[in-house]
Order: sequence, then structure tokens, then C-alpha cells
Amino acid sequence: MKHQIGGHDENNFSYNYSLIEGWPLGDKLEKINYDNKFEAAASGGSICKSSMKFYTVGDSVITEDEIKALIKGSEGVYKSVEAYLLANP
Repeated sequence: MKHQIGGHDENNFSYNYSLIEGWPLGDKLEKINYDNKFEAAASGGSICKSSMKFYTVGDSVITEDEIKALIKGSEGVYKSVEAYLLANP
């Protein structure tokens, strides 16, 4: 997979990037943009608010099930990173 970093804002604890090459895109998607923002949680941890924007190739249509699968894949990455960070503070 190939990602392109869009930018980051240290003051607002946010960053964005795009997935521009790789298997998640298939033949229907040109790219996927990700925007992430971290906020302090009342429990003392942090909350990551994330959004994804899908750019299709031509008139391609992605189904709700395809979108759910892409979101589930992204959530898996975050869960893995979270588990590692909790085990290795």
C-alpha cells in the first residue's frame, strides 16, 4: 500500500493522509482520504475521531457492504496499535 501524507496540526492533535495505491482500492476506488483528530478523554486516555472519504474511479459505485468492510479493516489497524501501546507504555 502507498500512502500520501496530507499534513498534521500539532496544536489540534490532528493529521490527514490518503491511501493512493494498494489492494483496498481495487478497481472502483481512486483513493481514500483519512482525517484523524485526537482529543483528551474524561477517563484520562484519549479518543481518536476519524473520518474517511472515498473517491471512486469514473462512474463506479461502492456498496454499503464494501464501505463497511473498508471501515472494519481500518478499525483493525487502530485496535492493533492500541493493544501495542497499552502493552508498551
